[in-house]
This record gives sequence, structure tokens and C-alpha cells, in this order.
Amino acid sequence: RGATGALLLLAVLMPAGAASAAALPVVINTWAFRTAAETAWRVLESGGSELDAVERGCGQCEIDQCDGSVGYGGSPDESGETTLDAMIMDGNTMEVGAVADLRHVKNAIGVARKVIEYTKHTLLVGESASLFAVRMGFPYEDLTTQKSLSLYSEWLNQNCQPNYWKNVVPDSSKSCGPYKRREEVTYKEEQTNSQRSLHNHDTIGMVVIGVSGTVASGTSTNGAIHKLPGRVGDSPIAGAGSYADSTAGGAAATGDGDIMMRFLPSYQAVEYMRMGIDPTIACQKVISRIQKYAPKFFGAIICANKTGSYGAACNKIPGFTQFHFMVSSPSLSQPTEQVVDCI
Repeated sequence: RGATGALLLLAVLMPAGAASAAALPVVINTWAFRTAAETAWRVLESGGSELDAVERGCGQCEIDQCDGSVGYGGSPDESGETTLDAMIMDGNTMEVGAVADLRHVKNAIGVARKVIEYTKHTLLVGESASLFAVRMGFPYEDLTTQKSLSLYSEWLNQNCQPNYWKNVVPDSSKSCGPYKRREEVTYKEEQTNSQRSLHNHDTIGMVVIGVSGTVASGTSTNGAIHKLPGRVGDSPIAGAGSYADSTAGGAAATGDGDIMMRFLPSYQAVEYMRMGIDPTIACQKVISRIQKYAPKFFGAIICANKTGSYGAACNKIPGFTQFHFMVSSPSLSQPTEQVVDCI
């Protein structure tokens, strides 16, 4: 109680604008996913571990179908199926559990946690990941809903626009295919911002830092809408979707995974923080690095160091000029939505 009292006193004394001043524990998650933040915070308050908080917090978004971009019934792929990607990372042991292209199982981050607990592996994919989930006691069920079916049929009616094909015949910007590869491959700058908008968030990413400085992180998503079946984005990839290291801090990314995963942004942000760089600056440096190669990419990242300082950054494109994220800490009376201007 004494420690908490001291932290609360610290909170009272904090000057305005020092919102990211250190106070532990801290829970930070992408987007204004409030119930996820509240759930994770409750887990910590009731004595649960940092990993429990990440699993339950991200799992809450899977249940709530946050923005249609996490959990079942959203982002149908080219064949109309919803598949899930998730990961969870323990910053003390550096163990990671992840699943990708998970089918017929709703609680993707729960299955990812079981990969850590019951296997010596890191990443399981596809139907085999689903079989593993069933052996672990998860129900095998349909992830399709009326909503995902209607998204799929609307897309078919619009000649399958937008989609992720290039260098194919017939022209993928006008037709549903079936496609064959063009002999002549053309290289042109990728148009990455046309298919995303503020209402197409695509991941919950969460970082939890406990009172003792233990860091855990995780992500859950149903991926890019209308993706090619089998596509895996950044979310379940350690160092891309999220990264946790109790000696430095944690980070989680959201946005266009096909671009962002090439830069391991979460790993890079944690390494910047290890060097003593402020979390906000660490996040900004990661975004600027990607901007050099993909100036129009849609993306954001949250960062928190082991003392509880946190920050976020995003890439400014038309329709996306600010990034909203949630923070819970002893210095805030409740989980609080925060906003950062994109760079």
C-alpha cells in the first residue's frame, strides 16, 4: 500500500504534459479499444500476471470483434473466410507463442499462449494450428457471420476491388480473375494508402509492464480484408507485430503489415529504448525509417520502457492524421484514451 500511495503522490505532483512520466504498472494498447484496456487492467489489479493481462486484454477484443478487424466475422479473405493471427511474448524469458492463418478457432491469442506453455515451438500456422487448438480444448467453430458474408459479396459485386494482386492477367484492377502471371513484371511504387482508412484498423497490439518492471506484449488480428488466402501479416511475427524485453521495454505496431513487417518496427523501437531513447522518440524514429521506403504507408506504433514511460507515433497520410491509443496506469484514475499527431 505504501508503494501505491507513493505512486499516487507522484501522480498528483506530475506537471501537465508529463503524461508519459513513469508510473508502474502500465497497460498501453493500440486504438481506442477501451474494453480491452479495462480488462487487462482488471487482471493486473486482481493479481494476474503480465502475460495474463495481455492474453485477456487482446482476447476481449476478439470477443468484442473490435472494429471488425480483430476476431471472428471480419476481414474475409478472397475466398470469403475469416482467419486469425496472434502472438504473445514474455519479456522475462523471451519466449513467444504465435499462430497465423488460424481457422475455425475464435480465441487466437489464447491458442498463442498455449504454444508457449505446451510446445517447444514459436509459431504454428493454418489448419494444423487449428488442430493443435482443438487438442488444447478450444472449440472448433465457424468464424463466418452475416456481416463477413455481406462484406464478401459486396466485394465480389465490385469486381473484387480492392485486392492485393499485381503483374497478372486479366487486369486485377478491373476483374476478379482467375489470374495468371504476366510474363513481363513491372516495378512501380506501391499504392498502400488507398485501401486503408481510419475505420479499417487492423490489430489490437498491447504492452503490459508490471510493478516489478516485467514486460509482456501481444497482438491479435483477422488481417487485411480481401487478402489472398494464406497471407500472414506482421501481427504474429515477433519483432514486427510486437516485442517485449524486460531489460528494456515493449512495443506493438498496427497498420499495413505487409509493409511494416519488413522493418521489424517493434524490435527496433525496443532497441532504441534500450539505448536510453525516450519512448515517443523511439516510436517516431521507427516510423521515419519506414517512411523513407514507403512514404504513403498506413501505420502506427506504441512504445513503453521498463520504467513505465510511454509514447506513440504514426505516419501522416490523407484521412489519418492522428492516432488514438489507450493507457492505464496508477497516475490515471481510469484507462484513458490518448491521441498523438502523426508525423
